[in-house]
Amino acid sequence: MNTREVPFATRLRRAGVLDAPRVQAQIEQINAITGTYLEDPAHALSYLADPDAGILQLLRLAEAARDSGDLDALVALRGTEGGSKLTILLGGSLALGDFLIRHPGMVADFGNLPVGEVFADIPVRRIIMESVGADPDSDAPVATVTGADGQAAMRIAYRRVLMRIASEDLFARVPAAIMHEVGSVLADLAGAALDAGLALARAAYPDHVATRLCILGMGKCGARELNYVSDVDVIYVAEPTDGHTDEESLRVAGRLANHAARACDSAGVEPALWEVDANLRPEGSDGALVRNVASHRAYYDRWAQTWEFQALLKARPIAGDLEIGQQYLDQMSPLVWEAVEREGFVESAQAMRRRVEQHVPRGESERQIKLGPGGLRDVEFTVQLLQLVHGRSDETLRSRNTLEALHALRAGGYVGRVQAATMDRSYRQLRVWEHRLQMRKLSRTHLMPATDDGKRVLARASGFATVEYMEEVWQDIRRDVRAMHLEMFYRPILPVTARLSADEAALDDNAARARLAAVGFGDPTGAKRHISALTEGVSRRASIQRQLLPAMIGWFAQGADPDAGLLAFRQLSEQLENAQWYLKLLRDSRTAAERLARLLSTSGYVTKALLASAQDITWLDNDEDLLPRDPARLWGEADAIMKRAADPDQCITALRGLRRRELARTSAANVLGMLSSVEAAKTVTTVADVLIDGALRVALATVVREKGLERAPVAMAVIAMGRYGGYEMGYNSDADVQFVYEGDGEGGHAFAQQVATELRRYLQSVGSQPGMEIDADLRPEGKNGPLVRSLASCREYYERWSDPWEAQALLRARPCAGDQQLRDRFVEMIDSVRYPEALEDSALTQMRRLKARMESERLPRGVDPRRHVKLGPGGLSDVEWSVQLLQLRHAHEHPALRTTVTLDALAAAVDAKLIEINDAEVLADAWRFATDIRGALALRGVGRRTDVLPPDVRQMKVLADIMNVRMTGSELDEQYSRASRRARLVTERVFFDWREEPR
Repeated sequence: MNTREVPFATRLRRAGVLDAPRVQAQIEQINAITGTYLEDPAHALSYLADPDAGILQLLRLAEAARDSGDLDALVALRGTEGGSKLTILLGGSLALGDFLIRHPGMVADFGNLPVGEVFADIPVRRIIMESVGADPDSDAPVATVTGADGQAAMRIAYRRVLMRIASEDLFARVPAAIMHEVGSVLADLAGAALDAGLALARAAYPDHVATRLCILGMGKCGARELNYVSDVDVIYVAEPTDGHTDEESLRVAGRLANHAARACDSAGVEPALWEVDANLRPEGSDGALVRNVASHRAYYDRWAQTWEFQALLKARPIAGDLEIGQQYLDQMSPLVWEAVEREGFVESAQAMRRRVEQHVPRGESERQIKLGPGGLRDVEFTVQLLQLVHGRSDETLRSRNTLEALHALRAGGYVGRVQAATMDRSYRQLRVWEHRLQMRKLSRTHLMPATDDGKRVLARASGFATVEYMEEVWQDIRRDVRAMHLEMFYRPILPVTARLSADEAALDDNAARARLAAVGFGDPTGAKRHISALTEGVSRRASIQRQLLPAMIGWFAQGADPDAGLLAFRQLSEQLENAQWYLKLLRDSRTAAERLARLLSTSGYVTKALLASAQDITWLDNDEDLLPRDPARLWGEADAIMKRAADPDQCITALRGLRRRELARTSAANVLGMLSSVEAAKTVTTVADVLIDGALRVALATVVREKGLERAPVAMAVIAMGRYGGYEMGYNSDADVQFVYEGDGEGGHAFAQQVATELRRYLQSVGSQPGMEIDADLRPEGKNGPLVRSLASCREYYERWSDPWEAQALLRARPCAGDQQLRDRFVEMIDSVRYPEALEDSALTQMRRLKARMESERLPRGVDPRRHVKLGPGGLSDVEWSVQLLQLRHAHEHPALRTTVTLDALAAAVDAKLIEINDAEVLADAWRFATDIRGALALRGVGRRTDVLPPDVRQMKVLADIMNVRMTGSELDEQYSRASRRARLVTERVFFDWREEPR
């Protein structure tokens, strides 16, 4: 069919117009004003990002040009390349269209644009400086068009150049190909605006002659890869001119800097350009706005954090006295390449990445071009990290610009050809989308559109035939960029260079060790040796390890101890060398591989457990397998073991194996953040109950058989005490218990004594399965009393001889194994002791005296009490004794307080209005915090059991990682100190009854 026979409205819709009747009417209006400006409207509109908005903008522009007398300039563009660029601009940028409508005379610019515009040929600085009447060739240009007029003139000139850049950008056949040049000229334009702002400032402050001020661009402006709308990060540096003091220079420079910034970002007749951000300066917003070179150097030598040196990588003089700027760079640039050697480099880099991720609002992650996973920041972080690692010894890598640095890394053999090409292509496309989104309304945005209309406009603006195709490319880029960090950073470390393809990079030994050291391996030589052992050879195992290790190394590097993680991985892999399921699991399950790397590089306790029973690794692929087993299931399994076992030792070994397995499961879930320390303690306690109950049954049967009896002459029970009784056991805790029996048969006591002794022997640490120490020191008369007592003897002792502290200890007493009727009678017997009708003053005095003695005598010598999470001020003991005092005083009247669980008792005290809710929350928070830290100390798996916080902030950071809290070591230290300090104040009121004297 001939195109002339197709209805005009249909042709408009095919061109992308949504409201064809309205657009057709607007075209008729435009042609009526201009005399057929659009000869083939449908063809022209097919190139526009938003044809409907573009034709409306063209109509408004035609009306404005007619009213201002500039219609001839518009009509002259008909049929020219300049006219096409104008139309495309109107359809791609509503904001620049509005600018043209405010200044219709500037349509003449499109008639003067050279064909095939080259951005480098635009005299950006000269145009902007001349707009304020300043001589661009002067050493210190001074504006002659000043005040509000000068500000408006500069902003108009800025947008006039911006309009020229945007039209060429939108007109480009392949926008990604010129993205680099667009970013460069936008950065030059920003620098020129600040230079003009300085010229305006000099006109306002004649004493400008006292100083030589330079403005350094940071971030994207410094790197010459600026967006259409972005904060312009700057640092100011100034030196005095001859005959003036440093004090005079800095005072004047501060006024000039402020004036120049406000020329760009304050409200005015013409809208502000962008925000000028000087917060990257030394000490941030709290520091001096302007410093001299020596002051900057002194700060970076003594106080600067690692990220501040990384920020200096992008520094570039962009306005003012460039000679002073070069002096600054000469002093600061060498420090950039020493940053990777600084202590805490890895932690700082990781903290930067976390801060970036935390800046992404919930729900926006999947749409974030800049900060989201697979976005621009991932590219920039990867390239910058590689620069910092290898730029120390290779000066070819010292480029500010991301793409230039990427090409240098490729040329130097630090990055493979395919990886570099993929990263380059991905980065360019992401930046094109970012530019198109910002250009539309000249607004600062980095979000892919959420609406169908927004997606349609972006797809057309960036050269995609359909929204579906654009979204497919977007997902591919996110996936590729996210994986590229591993490919580019870790894969070249692999020493089996013969196995790398010709397109992949291979590092020499020094470069590989440099990368390993940079990400946190304390012994890069040893790490490289482990990697060699894992990847050497042509076996299937070595081949799969070569696939796995780039990702695994990265995950180890994120852990608290990368070296330990890699070593354990090697040991595990060698142990399971012939187990096909192991490598298949890690190859096919990213979840299992990442979890294994985290566990091995974070927790020595879990590592030891996995090395002892490697088949437990299969749990890591499934959340359900890591969650605690139901207690009924555990009891059922224990019953089955005892029915199936042929002899006592076999039975006990199997029961201990059950406990070992559940400790491994629980500790792994705890480290992975699937289980809190309080929940983990409950599970650990339940498993201890199962083991002790089983061991008691086996010991009873053994002693009955050895004595030639038909049945046991007495009933026996085990009473859990202390933290065991409160369902608050730690991974390494002893089991505090009492042994009780009932029965008057001949030799009953000797029988019970032998059973208790046999039980303790069964549970000692022997063989491959971890043991559990039984501590019976909380029994009547302590170590001096008999190991077992009859129920009647216990009753007599507690009624006649026990001290108040023993009544307090009974608050945690909980029968955990043995004869159920005896257990019930024991509880009934002790309830009158631990829940008295009234607490005697003498008992209270003794409790407080004993607590004070514990604080002064039981703390290890030389330990700062504030760092002891159990006995220190505000620690576990303070909270528990405060709660126990409330139980001793009030549990007789309030049955809800009759529990062995600390937090349950505290909640009951709140319900009974025995403690202020705010005080209870302080105590509960401190108790949970101390429990978390105590659990982390055990999971760290270093040295013997301890309840003392390590003094080294790096070790505190290890604890923070185990606890799954995003804190530095010093932040964790400070937060615990705050929580314990508040808990101590409550303890002093609730337990010691200390009150502030009235003023």
